[in-house]
Amino acid sequence: MDVIGSVFASLFTWESLLFLNIGLAAGIMVGALPGLTSAIGVALLLPLTYGLDSVTGVLLLLGAYCGAVYGGSITAILIKTPGTPAAAATLLDGHTLAQKGHAGLALDSALKASTFGGVFSALLLLFVAPLLAKLALQFGPAEYFSLAVFGLTIISGISGKSLGKGLLMGIVGLLFTTVGVDRISGNARFTFGVNALWGGITMIPAMVGLFAVSELLVKMKAGREARSTAMQYQKESLSIKKFFSYSNTLVKSSLIGSFVGAVPGTGASIAAFMSYNEAKRCSKTPELFGTGHIDGIMAPESANNAVTGSAMIPLLTLGIPGDTVTAIMVGALMMQGIVPGPQLFVEQKHWVYSIMVGLLIVNIFMFLQGKLFIKAFVQVTRVSQQILIPILLVLCVIGAYAGNNTVVDIVIMVGFGIVGYFLRKFEFPLTPMVIALVLGPLAEENLRRALILSDGSFGTFIARPISALFLLIALFTIAWPFLKKYLEWRRAVKQA
Repeated sequence: MDVIGSVFASLFTWESLLFLNIGLAAGIMVGALPGLTSAIGVALLLPLTYGLDSVTGVLLLLGAYCGAVYGGSITAILIKTPGTPAAAATLLDGHTLAQKGHAGLALDSALKASTFGGVFSALLLLFVAPLLAKLALQFGPAEYFSLAVFGLTIISGISGKSLGKGLLMGIVGLLFTTVGVDRISGNARFTFGVNALWGGITMIPAMVGLFAVSELLVKMKAGREARSTAMQYQKESLSIKKFFSYSNTLVKSSLIGSFVGAVPGTGASIAAFMSYNEAKRCSKTPELFGTGHIDGIMAPESANNAVTGSAMIPLLTLGIPGDTVTAIMVGALMMQGIVPGPQLFVEQKHWVYSIMVGLLIVNIFMFLQGKLFIKAFVQVTRVSQQILIPILLVLCVIGAYAGNNTVVDIVIMVGFGIVGYFLRKFEFPLTPMVIALVLGPLAEENLRRALILSDGSFGTFIARPISALFLLIALFTIAWPFLKKYLEWRRAVKQA
């Protein structure tokens, strides 16, 4: 009872609630700006924690983290430009639904799914953190490689009728990930003498170029034919009953996001694409995905927000950052004299539970802020393209530059933008390339590490149970579309 009382005393103060909401508002704005990630948002607010209480300071950063992950869906839905990489899967159905005149419904669905995923992972953090952290600790190179292979099988599920083009884009994306210094051997690959490419193709500039810049080039070419990107906004929302009719998708996607988030080194992008593919695979109407299907919004948004809570699990229980954001948080905790790890639950139980319950409160306030400002978000689409396109281009440049503070990233962004423009023109899907860019480095690095540890034996991927399970699921994911067609053919033959 003393712990419960001290937790509520720490959380429900005007200072904690104020900075929590400041973090949320800043995070949503950062997430909605193309190219600016949750890591950048948290890093920008880090100096503000110096003069704050440790609980208040971490709540400020958690607010920015959760807000940025949700905020990425806003521009993904409204202007087909994902604010963050985690929102790339959301635009597949979110923007299409908005184009049909249901921008309000798409935004409301994304907000509610984001809140569900965030609350789900916060409760998971509160009750089963130590258990999940022990499971994540079992991951070695073989498991990481198998997880990446499973993720790459998503390409077959989202390529639709253009499976050949989708696979080609996936291969091109994998080739781009080989640029730069090889992390295993230390040799430079495909840099063509350009020292700036030693760090490889940075994900954020490539992502901004493929989706944002190419889309802006398309709009610029349209010229007078479409002076405004305005969408017909009507105050639409899912009723409680309708929302929970998607409970299977929400729970399954939140579980996927929570598991992926608890595995250090993965992230919200992987969780979003995995859950999207799983929702499509299990759907009774998979052909509706990509046409403005609510399930196609619910799945990635609940998954990428579920990562926020579960990424804290290895940080608090083992002292291992789950992703880039939690790595930044380690620095903030150290400045406050907080040392994350197993002893934290013994020596500073009050602090740990304050953070866990605080994350739950963050997600509740995120929902309230989203509902309050959701109509204002849509107004950005009513701005004339002659004004909006230059502003967005400037934001894209800032977003590309902000990650590494190098002009090369701007050049990469422009290059990918031009490539993306022509790919759109010839109807090549862009999403498979993004998936490959995200998962390629994870797959290659861990494949080679696993083979080094096993003296070149590929049997290690089957010998380890978790790795074998992921490979079996990947095999089933690839085979399922063909098996489904065969079963449909057999059924048609019997009926005839």
